[in-house]
Amino acid sequence: MASPVSSRRALLALPLAASLATPSLAQARPVIRAGFIPVLGSAPLFLAAHAGWAEAAGLDLRLTQFESGPNMIQAVASGTLEAYVAGIGPVAVARARGVDLRVVLATAIEEMAFVATGALATELPQARPAAEGFAAFLAATGRRARLATQPPGSVPNVTLQHWLWEVEKVARDAVEIMPMGIDATQQALLARAVDGATVREPALTILADRDPSLRLAATGGRMFPNQPGGVVALTGRFLTQQPEAAGRLVEQLLRAADLLASDAGAAAPQVVQALGRGIVAEEVIRRALVSPASRFVADPLLIEASTRAMLDYQVKLGAIRQAPSLDGLFDNSLYQRARAART
Repeated sequence: MASPVSSRRALLALPLAASLATPSLAQARPVIRAGFIPVLGSAPLFLAAHAGWAEAAGLDLRLTQFESGPNMIQAVASGTLEAYVAGIGPVAVARARGVDLRVVLATAIEEMAFVATGALATELPQARPAAEGFAAFLAATGRRARLATQPPGSVPNVTLQHWLWEVEKVARDAVEIMPMGIDATQQALLARAVDGATVREPALTILADRDPSLRLAATGGRMFPNQPGGVVALTGRFLTQQPEAAGRLVEQLLRAADLLASDAGAAAPQVVQALGRGIVAEEVIRRALVSPASRFVADPLLIEASTRAMLDYQVKLGAIRQAPSLDGLFDNSLYQRARAART
C-alpha cells in the first residue's frame, strides 16, 4: 500500500505529466456538467475535478451540488446535466420513465448508516434488538421516534425502511419517517429535532465529533447487505455524441477509485475542496474516508444483483408500481476498457 506522502505526491505529479503528454486535448475541451450529492461516495468525482485529472485529460468538468438523487434526476431530464453521481435507485426509475441514463461506474457500497440521539440513543445499544429499543422509546416518551432520511425513492429512504421492517421487524406505529434534505437532516440531528437519521460520510464523522452522545445503531451492511450506493451515470445523448470524452472521464474516475481503494486518506485535500474548504477540517475528512461506512468500488456489475433487490423492495413499499427493467441500465464497456488500460 502506498504511503500517504507518496500518494499525495502522485496526485500532484500525474496531472502535470498528463497535460504535458496530451497538449492537443486543451484545444478542444468538451464540457461535462456533473451533478453530485455531498457525500464521500462522490469522492472519485471530487478527485477527477480537483486534483486536475479531468482538465489534464482535456475535459471541462463542471460540478453542481444537489440535495438528493431524485432532485438531480429533474436536472438530467431537463438536459442541464451530462453526468449524475448519486444513488442508483432514482436512475433506474428515471429510465423506466424515458430518461436515458446509463450506469458506467460504481463508486461505493454499504455507505449508509443509522445514528440515534437523545433518548433513542439510550434505547438502541447494538447488543439489543432494535425492535425492542424502539418499543422502549415509545413507552418511555409516549411518542413515536422521529427518523430523518432523504425523499421517497432515494437509496437512504429505501435502506432505512428495509432495515426497520425487514431486518429488525420494528413495529410501524413506533416510528415516524420524515423525508428531508441532507443538510436539513444533519441540522435536525444536532438540534435533536429528530431522534435518529440515515447519514453517510462525512456527516457520520462530523456529527459524532460534535455530539459524542450520538450512537451508531446500524451500518450499511446490516441495513441492506451489499447496498448499492453511489454510481456514475451518463446520459445516452452524451455517450452517443461524445464517446471519446465519456471514455476519458471514466478513465479518470477509475483512476480515482483505485487510489481511494488503496489509500483513501490521500484524497482528503480534494474532498475538502469539493465539500467546502474552511467548513470541514481536512483531518476530519481523512478519518471519514477510512471509516467503516466508506467502501469504495468501481465495477458497475458488482451492484447489479443488489440493485435488483432494492428495486423489488421499492415495489413492496409502494414507492414504484413495477420494478423497472435493468436492461440497458448497466454499461460496463467503458469500465472494462479503462480497467484494461490500467493493467
